[in-house]
Amino acid sequence: MLTDPIADFLTRIRNAQMAGLRRVDIPASKMKRAITKILVDKGYISRYIDIEDSKQGVLRLFLKYDTYGQPVIQHISRVSKPGLRNYVGMDNIPRSLNGLGIVILSTSRGVMTDKEAKQLNVGGEVLCTVY
Repeated sequence: MLTDPIADFLTRIRNAQMAGLRRVDIPASKMKRAITKILVDKGYISRYIDIEDSKQGVLRLFLKYDTYGQPVIQHISRVSKPGLRNYVGMDNIPRSLNGLGIVILSTSRGVMTDKEAKQLNVGGEVLCTVY
């Protein structure tokens, strides 16, 4: 039984990059689709395909590497966990790598990055950090 699907999502990405894979298949959900869209928009993943099946669907992520074969995502980690949720107000939104990375939040206006949340003056649950 999976207790934290977002942590599983991030771990699959991390493991696929350590193995040097070009793509990884992940069971889909609305939250995972939203996080994936942010990762594509910010250039951490090249693209993704939403594959429909008889169940929940599958996200096929195409991972991105630099010219030396190093993964673009150097660090991806879960912040808020099911046992210890991490909520922040709009004034306390953390920065990742002094603003060079992104922090993904789940807010009342949807899933967004730290910069978008600051512009909209909303806080929320800190899902993960990426750089």
